[in-house]
Amino acid sequence: MVITGAMLKRLRLKARLTQKKLAEFAGVSQAHISKIELGKVDPRLSTVNKILEVLTEGKKRKCKDVMAEGVLFAKPNDSILKVSKVMMKNAISQMPVLLGNRVVGTIMEESIVRNLSSNIANEKVKNIMDPPLPTVSGETTIDTIRPLLERHQGVLVAKGREIVGIITRSDLLKTIEHAQHVLKRAA
Repeated sequence: MVITGAMLKRLRLKARLTQKKLAEFAGVSQAHISKIELGKVDPRLSTVNKILEVLTEGKKRKCKDVMAEGVLFAKPNDSILKVSKVMMKNAISQMPVLLGNRVVGTIMEESIVRNLSSNIANEKVKNIMDPPLPTVSGETTIDTIRPLLERHQGVLVAKGREIVGIITRSDLLKTIEHAQHVLKRAA
């Protein structure tokens, strides 16, 4: 797909941004935005990428916009057999571990595989769980959690003290599909 100045203008108008505001967000001059939209200049790829990032993310997507709701939890005394059945049935690779209403750890496929033995099925979650996943608010921007997802399998999303969602690496990959869909509509 070729990205044209006219396409960028349509995206800008759809996002209800002025050339001045778009220029400010993208770190370029308003005159440069105008020339790009009119097709008078051939902008550098990095400039186009900055503009597209602003236009496809709008007000910056927040964790509450991409999180998976209905988080399934394990308890420290659950057996690995019980937890692994839940994980397989729901096609998930990690579960936060709750003690009361407090997250005390994370049980992951990786942890189970790392501890495989003849009696793993009867092992308790608390004996092989990893530390808790990081927790952020629903208002946190996706840009903020990207570095966290480089180091962790997921990020928990809280509203007050309650865990209301989870964002995994695969959820973040869905934002790429969303951006592509926005671009196609603008074309």
